[in-house]
Amino acid sequence: MTLRALIFDVDGTLTETEEAHRRAFNESFAKAGLDWHWSVTEYTRLLGTTGGKERLRRYRDEIGAARPSDEEIVTLHADKTARYAEILRDEVLELRPGVRDLIDVGRKAGLKIAVATTTSRSNVDALCRNCWEANAESVFDVIAAGDEVAEKKPAPDVYLLALDRLGVEATQAIAFEDSLPGLNAALSAGLRCMVTPSAHTRHQDFSDATWRGHDLTRAHLPGSLAYLFENQP
Repeated sequence: MTLRALIFDVDGTLTETEEAHRRAFNESFAKAGLDWHWSVTEYTRLLGTTGGKERLRRYRDEIGAARPSDEEIVTLHADKTARYAEILRDEVLELRPGVRDLIDVGRKAGLKIAVATTTSRSNVDALCRNCWEANAESVFDVIAAGDEVAEKKPAPDVYLLALDRLGVEATQAIAFEDSLPGLNAALSAGLRCMVTPSAHTRHQDFSDATWRGHDLTRAHLPGSLAYLFENQP
């Protein structure tokens, strides 16, 4: 079936954002008076749980802490999200190799470009302002975010939402991911998926991926995507 859409995960796929997220979490812990500090190793482990609030609840339950309560976690996560936006205003992120060109040639070829992410919509906005100096709506035709669905990745919900908003079938789109939960979500939604492991996910098993590449530059793309570059005017 004809390719009609490209659907991207955000954190780790478009750019390496996880260290900014980790810093924002740790700053929020300090402000809230929590004696928590997530090291790189600890945060990498916790990324197996998608969604910031879900990650906070997991860690609290693992260490048997009495607080923060579920209600406090909502407030804590809101503070973390605000701090993440502040970090992105002060620091310049680099898109991962090939991302900008693939989005550009995909759009020129008439494809729809979407995001399907477990992160919040405000985080997508902050990233787009940083990397594209534009609103998210100017970069993507559709944005499906984690707080809009009942179950986050590895459940397929956010991809199914993106497909519905795009008005395309799963066989008409390709997903791009960097993590195992993301890959499983895309496959469960019936999508083909290309994985480009990030700094925090290189240890994961991506043997079920449709394609795996070091990055999204033309040299690492499968033929079904590399042709987009060959047909540019």
